[in-house]
Amino acid sequence: MEKPRQGFAGMWNVSFGFFGIQIGFALQNANMSRIFQSLGEDIEKLPGLWVAAPLTGLLVQPIIGHMSDRTWLGRLGRRRPYFLAGALLATIALFLMPESPSIWFAAMMLWVLDASLNISMEPFRAFVGDMLRKDQHSIGYAVQTAFIGAGAVVGSLFPALMEAAGVANVAPPGQIPDTVRYAFWFGGLALFLAVLWTVVSTSEYTPAQMAVFEPANADDAPTGPALASRSHIGNVGWIAAGLAVILIQLEFALLREVLLLGTLLIGYGLASMIAIALARRGYEKNMLSSIVGDFAGMPPLMKRLAAVQFFSWSALFIMWINTTPIVAQYHFGTTDAASAVYQAAGNWVGELFAIYNGVAAVAALTLLPWLSRHLGQARTHMVGLACGAIGFASFFLLRDPTQLIFSEIFIGIFWASVLAMPYAILASSLPQAKLGIYMGLFNIFVVIPQLLVATVMGSIMQALFPGEPIYTMAFAALALMMALAAMARVDTASITQ
Repeated sequence: MEKPRQGFAGMWNVSFGFFGIQIGFALQNANMSRIFQSLGEDIEKLPGLWVAAPLTGLLVQPIIGHMSDRTWLGRLGRRRPYFLAGALLATIALFLMPESPSIWFAAMMLWVLDASLNISMEPFRAFVGDMLRKDQHSIGYAVQTAFIGAGAVVGSLFPALMEAAGVANVAPPGQIPDTVRYAFWFGGLALFLAVLWTVVSTSEYTPAQMAVFEPANADDAPTGPALASRSHIGNVGWIAAGLAVILIQLEFALLREVLLLGTLLIGYGLASMIAIALARRGYEKNMLSSIVGDFAGMPPLMKRLAAVQFFSWSALFIMWINTTPIVAQYHFGTTDAASAVYQAAGNWVGELFAIYNGVAAVAALTLLPWLSRHLGQARTHMVGLACGAIGFASFFLLRDPTQLIFSEIFIGIFWASVLAMPYAILASSLPQAKLGIYMGLFNIFVVIPQLLVATVMGSIMQALFPGEPIYTMAFAALALMMALAAMARVDTASITQ
């Protein structure tokens, strides 16, 4: 039995909460480097402070995906309890962030904010698959992408709108401007209300209804036996790699954040060993064994797309960390974070981010569906990746701040594609009973590259291009060329498997 078709109003309600979530992400992405520098942090140390964001996503998303697959709270449903809890925590973090008395308090609030946004965001990806028929997945994720773009426009423009309303955009050294403060407060309120709209305007299918829509065998084979038969050799390799990273950091005095990368590699190896040991003893139903087993048993299509995501999100995280320092230094001519010129550059970056998100919102509902009909989903995403590479590379050629609008148009097309096409390709091939955990695991390949950028990029820039952040855009363009090569392996035949 097929699910009922959702009309536009139904798809609107299903994804409207993402509008608020993306306001929170946009405020974070466009303003956290500005906040850290306003509080006195050096530019070379920004990636280390940003490490909180990907680390929380790495830990939170698989856990929330696993839990939401197994949750049913009566009228509140399966996914919506996580929407609501994450939105409440994120709102609190947004209200506290601009009151940060120190860099470390701001970093802690970034950690809380990103964890909370991930608690809400991860189930939203599965929610589209839960509520829509398979033949509506593409348009469902396109609508979600449009809300992501619209929310990001609003979040990115908040500081500039505050300044236009007469709010002070400059603060004494060590303090955060009122434009940013009020933007975070209004953004927190908008986030909570948007998520609340989805919670109250939708009604999830019960477990009994879902069983009718998709037979029980969609659960696939239990992960326990397959996990129990796995060798520990690969886990020893993860641990050895982690130890090697730590030794390299100590030997060459790299940034301390590199130690975190080594620790995570060791942690994954140990966690896998424990999961295998539990499965061999018959305890395959625990969360750790289930997550590790599902990660090890990802479908082939998901593995191909994971490589594309890895390189794509490496480029995006480079952009979010470095655009404000780049624009301030190369397009406004200042590195003084306390100056009015720097704060003006920060507002212009917010407007540029609004432009690329606005382009993404329009492209998701117009350009991408048209390209997908004529080229197919895989080739459409290749076009999007190429546009991103052009956008990042153009930062080297353009010096007038207004010319960067052209860069953001290309980046906006790429952003729309990366938010919609991989999920549209993937969603219909995943078993419904594991949609939450697989979406959570897929987002690991969004998080890992961000973590690598946060831990390694600072050391690379300090060694090769000290004080020249614009060269990070070269790394971003190169990463997207590698994503393009990886996407070439995801052809039409692989999508239909």
